[in-house]
Amino acid sequence: MEIARAVGVCAESVRRWRRAWEEGGASALRRRAATGRPPKLDDAQVETVRAALMRGAQAHGFEADLWTLERVGAVVEQVTGVVLSRASVWRLLTGRLGWSLQRPERRAVERDESEIARWIAHEWPRIKKGP
Repeated sequence: MEIARAVGVCAESVRRWRRAWEEGGASALRRRAATGRPPKLDDAQVETVRAALMRGAQAHGFEADLWTLERVGAVVEQVTGVVLSRASVWRLLTGRLGWSLQRPERRAVERDESEIARWIAHEWPRIKKGP
């Protein structure tokens, strides 16, 4: 078909479009919204979860103020009553909330920056030179 070649599609697509046009007019050719399973959390619930997460993990009884997928899942269940899988929690955080993965720095609590600077300035040159 000449139309199919001009548009760059197969002839069957053109036939399908023509049938749709004849049966329903221009509105039948409009793109439809994507179908699929609706999200478990509506927009209001997502905002409730966001507010709960912004209070921090310790506000929800966790020892460290650090979020894990399991902890976020527990908070989601607590504030909305909806149980999400780890994968769904990840999609919620990265997709709907726009958060990203961040790992805490591994640093000793007792680290003394001034003592480290003193050691590098005085002790390291002495050791490096040798006897």
